[in-house]
Amino acid sequence: LLHLRDISFLTLLACTGIDNIAEAITLLELNNWDLVAAINGVIPQENGILQSMFGPPSQSEAADAAAGGAVSPPSSSSLSSSPPSSSTSAFCPVNASSRHIVERQPRMLNFRVEYRQRTVELVLEEGSTVGEIKQILETELGIPVSKMQLKGWKCGDVSDSTVMRSLHLPKNNSLYVLTPDIAPTASTSKNSDLQESLNQNFLLVISHREAQRDYSLNFPGSRTIQEVKRNVSDLTNIPVRHQQWEGWPVSASDDSMTLAVSGISYPCHHLSVCRRSSPANSQEPTEECADVHMVSDSEGDDFEDASEFGVDDSEMFGMGSSTCRKTPMMPENSENEADALLHFTAEFSSRYGETHPMFFIGSLEAASQEAFHGKARDRKLLAIYLYNDDSVLGNVFCSQMMCADSIVAYLSQNFITWAWDVTKEANKARLLTMCTRHFGSVVTQTIRTYKTDQFPLLLIVMGKRTSNEVLNVIQGNTTVDELMMRLMGAMEIFTAQQQEDIKDEDEREARETVKREQDEAYRVSLEADRKKREAQEREEAEQVRLERMRKEQEEEKEAIRLSLEQALPPEPEDSGEQISKLRIRTPSGEFLERRFQVSCKLQVLFDFVASKGYPFEEFKLLTTFPRRNITQLDPGSNLMEAKLFPQETLFLESKE
Repeated sequence: LLHLRDISFLTLLACTGIDNIAEAITLLELNNWDLVAAINGVIPQENGILQSMFGPPSQSEAADAAAGGAVSPPSSSSLSSSPPSSSTSAFCPVNASSRHIVERQPRMLNFRVEYRQRTVELVLEEGSTVGEIKQILETELGIPVSKMQLKGWKCGDVSDSTVMRSLHLPKNNSLYVLTPDIAPTASTSKNSDLQESLNQNFLLVISHREAQRDYSLNFPGSRTIQEVKRNVSDLTNIPVRHQQWEGWPVSASDDSMTLAVSGISYPCHHLSVCRRSSPANSQEPTEECADVHMVSDSEGDDFEDASEFGVDDSEMFGMGSSTCRKTPMMPENSENEADALLHFTAEFSSRYGETHPMFFIGSLEAASQEAFHGKARDRKLLAIYLYNDDSVLGNVFCSQMMCADSIVAYLSQNFITWAWDVTKEANKARLLTMCTRHFGSVVTQTIRTYKTDQFPLLLIVMGKRTSNEVLNVIQGNTTVDELMMRLMGAMEIFTAQQQEDIKDEDEREARETVKREQDEAYRVSLEADRKKREAQEREEAEQVRLERMRKEQEEEKEAIRLSLEQALPPEPEDSGEQISKLRIRTPSGEFLERRFQVSCKLQVLFDFVASKGYPFEEFKLLTTFPRRNITQLDPGSNLMEAKLFPQETLFLESKE
C-alpha cells in the first residue's frame, strides 16, 4: 500500500504535468509536502485554490494507485494557462471526491528571522513586500529600517519594494538581520559571533561512501542544512529523501537551520553520506496519518522512486514533455554570436545571481584575439565554458564553482572567459565548427567524446606563435579546491610560456629600438650633411655674388676715375702766371702733387683727387693749419677764394 506522501507525489505529477521526478520532489519539499501549496505554486488559480479534504485512502484506492490505474494524464482543459472562472471546477484525477473548489485563500509564508540573540517568527501573505517584513521587524527588534539589512534570500539581495510572490519562495524560510552601523551592546556581545559566522565561509568535506570520493564544498554561514543536502543530491545523484548522513552535530536537528547556528566546526567540518536502503515493505497508513499536509524532514525514507513501481515515468503519466520548463540558456540557431552570449549572460545571472565570471560578449575568434594577440605582458588564458542544461551537474557546478568568489576573481584577473550552451544540437554543431576552425579537429573530437552527464566543461586554452593549445579540460564533477588547483596549474604553464614570450618580445623590441636609433642617427647625419652642403653652396654663391659686385663697383669706380681724369684740364706749366702748387697727402702716406690755375674751381681739385682713387663721397680734403674742411666749401669757388694760393699742403681723410 502507498503512503499518503506517495499519493501526494503522484497527484502533483498528474495535476501539473511535471515529468521530472527530482523536480516534483523538490517542489513538494520546498512546500513541506503541502500538496495544495505545491500545485498552486505551479498552476496558480485566480479565483480559487485546491483545498485538501483527504481522509485515509481506501485499500482499493491505494491498490489502484500502486498499479497506476488511478492515475491518468490531465486533460488539456484542466492544465490550461488561462485562469478558470469562479464557477469552473479544477479536477485532479486521484480521488476527485476528496477535494473541491472554495474561495481563494492567500498563500501564507513562514519566516524565521535571526538577529544576534533573538529569533523572530513571522507569518505573512505571499503578496506582501520585503519592506513590510522590515517594518514588522522594526517594531519587534527596535531597529530602524534604514539601518537594517535583511539577508538570506535565495536569489541574493532584494529591494524593499519586491513582492515576495515574485521570488517564488518556499513555505518555510530562514533569514537573518545585519546592522553594521549599530555596535553590539554588552548584553549582545556574546552573540556578536553569530552575526560574524553568518558572513563566514564553512568548508564541508563530504565523503560519498559508495563512490569512495570526497567533495570539498564552500558554503556561507547563512546557507541552510536543507540547501546543502540539495546541492549534495546534485553531486551524488542521491535524492535528499534517500540520503543517510553521519557527522552532523546533535544541535543540527532542524534542516531549516543555518550552518552558522548548526554547531558544525569552523572553518572545516567532515561529513559522510550514502544512499539509505529502501524498506522492504511499505507500511499501511493509519488513521492518524490522514492529513496530507505533513512536514517533511529531509531524511525521510517513506517514498520510493517511481521506478520501484515498475512503471516508466513517461508511460505512467502519458506525458512527453514538462509544462514547467526553464528558459534555455541560449536560443537555438541564433544568427549573431554576440546576441546569443548576451542572452546566455542574462539567463545565467537570473538563475545563479550576479556574482559570476565576466563572460566575453563576441565570437570565439574575437575572444581568441583578445586573449592571445596583444603584447606578451597583456595576454591571458582563454577559458571556454561549455554548458549543458540536461546535465545533472549543471546547477551545482554553476552555483558552487563558477559563482564562488575565489573562482570569479581568479578567472576575471587571469582569463578571458567565453561561454556556449551545447544543450541544443544545432548550437553544439556550431560550436564544433568554430573549434575545428580555431583549434583543430583533435579538440573537436575530444569535445564529442564527453557525455551529457560530464558537462559542464571548462576548456583552458593557451595561445602560441603558430597554433592554440588546449592545456586542460575540466569536467563538471569537481570541487572548488580542485578547480582552483587546475586553474592555477594551467596558469603556471602559461606564466612560464609568457615569461619566454616577454623575453623574446623585449629582445626583439631592443633590436628594433637599436635599428630605429641607427636609422634615425643616419637620417640626422644625412640631414646635417645636406644642410652643411646647402650652406656651403649658399656661401660660395654669396661670395661669387659679392665678388661680382665688388668687381662691378671697382670697374664702375675705375670708369668714373678715368672719365674724371680725362676731363681734367691740362696741368699748367710753371710760368709767371698765377699758379697754385698743391701737395696732397693720402691716407697711405703718399703725396700727390699738381699745379692748378688759380682761377680753377674747387670741383677741378675734387675731380683730381677722385681720379686718383679718392672720391669726393668717401673722403674729405683738409688743410693743415688752420684746419679747414675744403670739401665743405662751394665747389664752384676758385682756389684763390679758397685761399689755396700760391701753394698749400692738404691731406685726405676718410669720412666717418
